Amino acid sequence: MLKNIEIQNYAIIDKLSIGFTDGLTIITGETGAGKSILLGALELIRGKRADSKVLYNQDIKCYVEATFDVKVYDLKSYFEDEGIDYHDEMIIRREIAPNGKSRAFVNDSPVTLDVLQVLAEQLVDIHQQFDTLDIQKPVFQMQILDALADNKALLAEYSTMYKSYRQSLHNYNELIIRNQNANQEIEFLNFQMQEFHQANLKEGELEQLESILQKLTASEDIKKNHALLGQVLEDNEYAVNNQIQSILNQYTGIKDLDSTYSSLYDRIFSVREELKDIAKEAMRIYESTDYDEEMIQSVSQRLNTINRMLKKHNVNTLDLLLEISADIQSKLEGYSDLTSHIQELQSQITDIESKLGILAEQLSNRRKKVITDLENNVHSMLVVLSMEHAFIKVSLDAVSNFTPTGKDEVSFLFSPNKGSAFLPLKDTVSGGEMSRLTLCIKSLVAGALTLPTLILDEIDAGISGDVAQKMGGVLADMAQSHQIICITHSPQIAAKAQTHYWVHKYYKEHRTVTAIRQLSTDERIIEIAKMLSGNPPTETAKANARELIGI
Repeated sequence: MLKNIEIQNYAIIDKLSIGFTDGLTIITGETGAGKSILLGALELIRGKRADSKVLYNQDIKCYVEATFDVKVYDLKSYFEDEGIDYHDEMIIRREIAPNGKSRAFVNDSPVTLDVLQVLAEQLVDIHQQFDTLDIQKPVFQMQILDALADNKALLAEYSTMYKSYRQSLHNYNELIIRNQNANQEIEFLNFQMQEFHQANLKEGELEQLESILQKLTASEDIKKNHALLGQVLEDNEYAVNNQIQSILNQYTGIKDLDSTYSSLYDRIFSVREELKDIAKEAMRIYESTDYDEEMIQSVSQRLNTINRMLKKHNVNTLDLLLEISADIQSKLEGYSDLTSHIQELQSQITDIESKLGILAEQLSNRRKKVITDLENNVHSMLVVLSMEHAFIKVSLDAVSNFTPTGKDEVSFLFSPNKGSAFLPLKDTVSGGEMSRLTLCIKSLVAGALTLPTLILDEIDAGISGDVAQKMGGVLADMAQSHQIICITHSPQIAAKAQTHYWVHKYYKEHRTVTAIRQLSTDERIIEIAKMLSGNPPTETAKANARELIGI
C-alpha cells in the first residue's frame, strides 16, 4: 500500500507531501492543474528514465520519495537476493541532479532502475489510456483463473513438485552429457592412472632420494675426509690418541695424590676412548664408501621421473602429486556408478511426472469450471459500464510439456462489438476499453489476489451519468480490499471517495506552482457541485452533490 509521497522541484511542483490511506482515494482538479504531473513523478518511482528537463529550478536537485507498506507482498527473498535491507515499511527514493544524473534508493540502499522496476511492478499499477497493461500477459491471466478457481493450495503443491522435477531433469541431463563423454574421459584418466602406477610414488620418497644422490655424488670427499680423520686420530706417529696416551702415562704417577687430579685423569681417559670410537667409525665409513656411477644414474632417473610428473601436473610437492593420484582414482570409481545413477534418475523422473500429471489435470479441471462464470460476469459488468456488446472469451489449451503452472496455456480473447471476431487483447482493445475491461476483471479477483495499489487515470473517459455512477460503485466495492487512487473528472465517481484530494495551481514569485490538499466534507460538496454545473456552483448542483455523496 502506498502510504505517502513527497515531491520536490519536479515540473511545476515546488514541494509537496501527500499521505494516502487504504480504500478509494479520488483526485480531482481543473485541466492543467497538475494531476498528470503527479503521475509523472510516480513514474520516476517506477523506474522510468528522466533527465534534468523535469527540474524547474536548475540549481537544486529533484527528488521523489514514496513510502509503502509491503508486509503482504512476500518480497523478503527478493530483497535478500539483491542485498537490500528488508522492512515492512519500504522507502523508494529517486533523485535527479541538475547535471541530469539520476540515482535510485530502496531503504537507503542504492539500486539500479531494473530493481526499481521489478519492485514497482508489484507495488503500483498505473492505468492510463493506451497503456500496455498486465491484463494482456498470459502469466497474469493464469493468475486470474487460479484465483477464481481457488487453486492456491493445489498450485503450491504442484510448484514444489515442479521444482523437484526441474532439478531432477537438470541432474539427469548433466549425467547424460557426462556419460556421452565418459569413454573418452575414462580413457584419459586411465592413461594418467597408469603413469602413476608405473611411477609407484611413495610418501617422503623425494626428500630421501635427493639426500641419497647428494651422498653418492660427494663419495670421494666423504672417503678422503674420513681417511684423514682416522689418520689424525690413530694411524700415524703423531696421532692425537697416541699423544693423549702419552699424557695419561705421565699423569698416572700423580692422579692419586688429589681428587682433582684423579677427576682430570678420568676425563682425559674418556676423551681418548671417545676419539678411538670416532676413529673406528671414520675408518668404517672410509672402507664402506665407494663412488657408484650405476647407483647415481639409477637415483637420478628416479628423481627425473618424479620431477617430470610434478611439472606435468603443475605442483611442487610429492604430497600434492599423491592427492592428484587419489582424485583420479576417485573419478574413475565414480564413472563406474554413472549408469546405475542415470537409471535411478530416470525412474525418479517418471514417478514425478506421473504425480505432476495428476496435479496438472486437477488444476486444469478447476480452471475450466470457472471460465464460464468469468466470461459471463465480465460481460455483465461491461454492460453496466456501457459496453453491452462486448464479450470476453477465455481460451485454455493443453500443452505437452509441464510448465510452472501445469499443462495449460491461457489466452484472453475479446470482441468489443456485435459481430466482431474474438482476438487477443493486444490486437483489439482500445485504451478506454482496456481500462474498463481491466477494472471488471480485477474487481472480480480483488478478494483472491494480492494486487498492487491501482492508480486509475481517465477510467471515466467517454462515460457519464448512470454509467459513471455504476463505475463508481465498482471502484468502491473493489476498494474494500485494495487501495485505489483514481484521477477523475466524473462527479459520480468522485462522490464515492473515502479520501478526496484537490489539485490546483497558484502563483508564487512570478511562477506557477501546483499544490494539492485534502478536502473536508463541505469542500467536497462544493467541488463535486462545480463538476456538475460549473463555478460557482448552483444550489441545485450542491443538492445533487450531497445526494451523490449520500449525506
